[in-house]
Amino acid sequence: MRIFTLIWFGQLVSFIGSGLTRFALGVWVYRNTGSVTQFALISLFAILPSILLSPLVGVLVDRWNRRTCMILSDAGAGLSTLAIVLLLLVGRLEVWHIYLVVGVSSTFNAFQWPAYAAATTMLVPKQHLGRASGMVQFAEATSRLLAPMLAGVLVVTIQIQGIILIDCVTFLFSLVTLLLVRFPQPKTTAENEVKKSWQLREFTYGWTYITARPALLGLLIFFAAINFLIGVVSVLVTPLVLAFAAANVLGTVLSIGGSGMLVGGLVMSVWGGPKNRILGVFGFTLSGGLSIEPIWYLLGDQVESIEIG
Repeated sequence: MRIFTLIWFGQLVSFIGSGLTRFALGVWVYRNTGSVTQFALISLFAILPSILLSPLVGVLVDRWNRRTCMILSDAGAGLSTLAIVLLLLVGRLEVWHIYLVVGVSSTFNAFQWPAYAAATTMLVPKQHLGRASGMVQFAEATSRLLAPMLAGVLVVTIQIQGIILIDCVTFLFSLVTLLLVRFPQPKTTAENEVKKSWQLREFTYGWTYITARPALLGLLIFFAAINFLIGVVSVLVTPLVLAFAAANVLGTVLSIGGSGMLVGGLVMSVWGGPKNRILGVFGFTLSGGLSIEPIWYLLGDQVESIEIG
């Protein structure tokens, strides 16, 4: 797992840098527009490329070198982020520029994540995949814990352009870790050689596979519903807090939220997860949903003060 650990550490650093930029851009858009709708559009442009490209990405990543795909994805996302710094330096940054850059960066990330997941299965022995998954969750949780807290301070001291420059450095660090290693390539079989020819059924194979298995389809629908509901709630957190508090307070709030994911990632890394995966998914999801309920009673008056338009 040595190669995976090195790549994982590079991605961890990159996650933190991306978290800094994500926080700073959200604060900048909301402060300059005062609109929850325009703030929420950042999330839309961040998610939309993944939705549109998902039927193609899996097929393409299977054909490409995983390491090369990750390198190009990180480089593209880093360069698109650097464009925001240049626009800031010349005083020409507008909200639509942010939407465009977020969309381009998300397009590169749409290829990076499947390549990362595919590389993990090649680099990690099967018996350690649960722990590797926990490490990936730990990295994401660490970024959610540290990035908002740091960004809340940095957005005042070095401002948004300084934060984005830090993000570019973290992208560069991630690239270096990828350049230092070599990935084992999947074994070439006669079946794989046949699959190299483009066929329409390759793009629909994933959906056909899922629909033929009702249990898997039900789980997919369940996660889609949960992610939709979580998205509705999470997009309101930043405007809600900024309606009555400063950016550093928002950073603290988001960091506290990230600490829960951090603990969960650590537990999964050591534990490996429950034996009954389905009951574990439903149990933890139900617990997470119940934990959100008290927030709206505590902050009901503040929710009414948020401007939607």
